Amino acid sequence: MIWCSPCLRTGYLTSFLRTSSANTYGRGLFGLSIATVATITLALVLVFFYAPLDANQGFIQKIFYIHVPLAIVSLCGFIAGGVFAIGHLRTGDRRWDMRSYVAIHMSLIFAVGGLITGSIWAKASWGHWWVWNEPTLVSYLIVILLFATYQPMRFSIEDPERQATYASVFAIVAGAFVPLNFIAVRLAQQYVHPRVLTLTGGNLPGAMRLTFLVSLVGIALLFVTLWKFEMTAKDARMRLRRARRAVLGEDGLRPLGRSAAPS
Repeated sequence: MIWCSPCLRTGYLTSFLRTSSANTYGRGLFGLSIATVATITLALVLVFFYAPLDANQGFIQKIFYIHVPLAIVSLCGFIAGGVFAIGHLRTGDRRWDMRSYVAIHMSLIFAVGGLITGSIWAKASWGHWWVWNEPTLVSYLIVILLFATYQPMRFSIEDPERQATYASVFAIVAGAFVPLNFIAVRLAQQYVHPRVLTLTGGNLPGAMRLTFLVSLVGIALLFVTLWKFEMTAKDARMRLRRARRAVLGEDGLRPLGRSAAPS
């Protein structure tokens, strides 16, 4: 029986990974990726060949179909991170902490994209890369800077349990700030930033509105797809580590060390 122990360990590891793979976040990822590519392709076709040119801004206005969806999806992603954090505090399940972490991580990437495209649009339209007296721009920057402290805060806490708890509290409070900030901006009287989403359906004609909605769906699908990709990778790495621990024991693993990512 001794000579079979390596075979048994290998067989245990293989069966563990096979039985675990059915529960990963990769389920349906291929179909979601195809839908994302198709929707974004359709959005680009509508942007360049269907949506009319703006009478005042001309071709540069078409960056609006990228900038605004990026901003909206990033803000919704921050709120989703807070919702996932509530699940962690209620259940104590660390998987909710991982979902919250990845959602905030992705939202920061999309938010940076929104800032860059917005600055390009502002330079072409207003002659300035940034306008400090515009509440929409400044409030969006405040939200980004707030969530930019999320990962450094996590990294500063070495204990995994305390790290997950404090990060969840931060995500909930910061996530609640996003809609409150949005309401405050909508109540502002002085602004030059265009208002796209209003109670009357927005200030867009039919062709522009359709293009905008398709672009918004495409960016939202891209966010979900990238979120599932990262969750799948992290979940597979954690499952592999548990499998190695079961086969080799604690001595066969390197210490994780301090990290901002959930361990």
